[in-house]
Amino acid sequence: MECIFKKPESMTENKTIYCPGCHHGIIHRLVAEVIDELDIADKAIGVAPVGCSVLAYDYIDVDFAEAAHGRAPAMATGIKLPQPDKVVFTYQGDGDLASIGAAEILHLANRGYNITTVFVNNAIYGMTGGQMAPTTLEGQKTATSPMGRRIDIHGYPMRVSEILTKTPGAAYIARGAVYDPANVNKTKKMIKKAFQNQIDGKGFSMVEVLSICPTNWGMSPLDAQEWLKENMVPYYPLGVKKDIDEE
Repeated sequence: MECIFKKPESMTENKTIYCPGCHHGIIHRLVAEVIDELDIADKAIGVAPVGCSVLAYDYIDVDFAEAAHGRAPAMATGIKLPQPDKVVFTYQGDGDLASIGAAEILHLANRGYNITTVFVNNAIYGMTGGQMAPTTLEGQKTATSPMGRRIDIHGYPMRVSEILTKTPGAAYIARGAVYDPANVNKTKKMIKKAFQNQIDGKGFSMVEVLSICPTNWGMSPLDAQEWLKENMVPYYPLGVKKDIDEE
């Protein structure tokens, strides 16, 4: 019988420990599929920082380094510059990348280094207890904003992708989602493009992926999917934000 669907070679056999409904597993699979299709497993090096994203090394079967909170872009830079033949990528959450790591990702994009970033945005701090993140939406309740995010006190939710498009070193910036098959396919194409750009030496590429966190949102996985579509997508529109190949 012909096999039409199987585990990517670049994924381990480890059982997931993510919360029910979490999108990290889907995103891990997309990264692994892209690594297989581009045949780069032997030279890929991932960097994961603190947060739920740190568990990527348990599931994506390539060399990995663990960075301090927010410092994945800095560590990736230190890995890539002396080894330009390696395919280096960071896998980061929004509490990490957009908060303590905001300066690091901005400077990485501005330098235009051939590094790829997969940025998972679930609008909250996941592993550390559900605190408000820079990407938490207005009115969204979290452990540290029980009355909801207030613009006059907390400022506006940060649109990281749109900010990074303004850096001259950014070759490709896109935002996808994985809440249905059509968007899973679109997001995989974005991730593959981001890795291919690195292989081709075009500069920094980042794919932001909107994700759910049912546990810290206090919702069922199905309700969380609907909340993402109704609330996150309007504020964080999907699509390619910058592509130097089309300029």
